[in-house]
Amino acid sequence: MQKPHGRDEVNAITRPLASLGQATIASVAGVGYAAMLLLESVYFAAVGWRIGQPLRPRAIFEQMRQIGVDALPIVTLLALTIGIMLGIQFIAALSEFGAQSQVVVAVAKSVTREFGALITAILVAGRSGSALAARIGSMSVSQEVDALATMGIEPVRYLAAPALIAMLIMLPALTIFADAVAIIGAALYSSPSLNVTPTAYLMQTLSLLAPGDIWQGVAKAGVFAVLITLIGVSTGFAVSGGAEGVGRATTRSVVLSICWIIVADMIFSFFLNR
Repeated sequence: MQKPHGRDEVNAITRPLASLGQATIASVAGVGYAAMLLLESVYFAAVGWRIGQPLRPRAIFEQMRQIGVDALPIVTLLALTIGIMLGIQFIAALSEFGAQSQVVVAVAKSVTREFGALITAILVAGRSGSALAARIGSMSVSQEVDALATMGIEPVRYLAAPALIAMLIMLPALTIFADAVAIIGAALYSSPSLNVTPTAYLMQTLSLLAPGDIWQGVAKAGVFAVLITLIGVSTGFAVSGGAEGVGRATTRSVVLSICWIIVADMIFSFFLNR
C-alpha cells in the first residue's frame, strides 16, 4: 500500500522539474530557430540574387509602407502624449528643488535615449509584429508556405527577409520622428511654465542634445527591429491547430516581443549609462 503513495510523491516532485526542463528546451530551441531565420534572411539579402532567389524591392517597399507610413498617425498621437506627460512630470518633480530650468535637458535626453525608441518599438510590436505572425501563421495553416517551397521559392526569402529589411529601416526612422514629436509636445506644455517661447525651448533642446543621445535611441531601435521581426516570423512559421493556433501565435508574438524589448532596453541602459 505504500508503493503507490511513494510513486505519487516522486511524481509530485519530478513533474514540475520535467515541465521546467521541457520549457527550457523549448525556449532554447526557439532562440536557435530565430537565429537561423536571421542568418538565412541576411544570406538571401546579401547573395540571393546570385542563386536565383533575389529579394523583391516591391515586397520590401510594401512592408515599409505597412510598418512605417501607416503607423505615422498613431505614432504621432502617442509621441505627442508622451512628450506632454514627461513635461508635466518633470516640471512637478523638479519644481520641488527649484530646478525647473533643467526640464529641457531632462525631457530631451529621456526621450531620445529611452522613451522614443521604447514606446515606438512596443507600438510596432503590437501592430506590425502581430500582423506578421498572423499572416505567416495563416499561410502555414493553409499550407501556402509548403506550396512556396514546392514551387522552388524559399519561404524565408519570400516572407522573412523583406520584413526584416523594412523593419530595420522604418523602426529607427519612426523612432527619430517620435523623438521630434515628443519634444515638440513637451515644448508646447512646458514653455509657458518656464516663461519661454516654444521656439526658444526647441532651440535650447537642440543646443543641449549630443549626437550620442540620438544614436543611442537609434541603436536600440535597430535591435528592437530584429527582435520584433524574428519573433513574429518564428511564431508564424510554428503555427499549428488551425485558426485557433493563429490566434495563439499572434498573442504569443506580441507578449514575447514586448518582454524581449524591455529586457534588451534594460541591458542597453545598463551598459550605455555607466
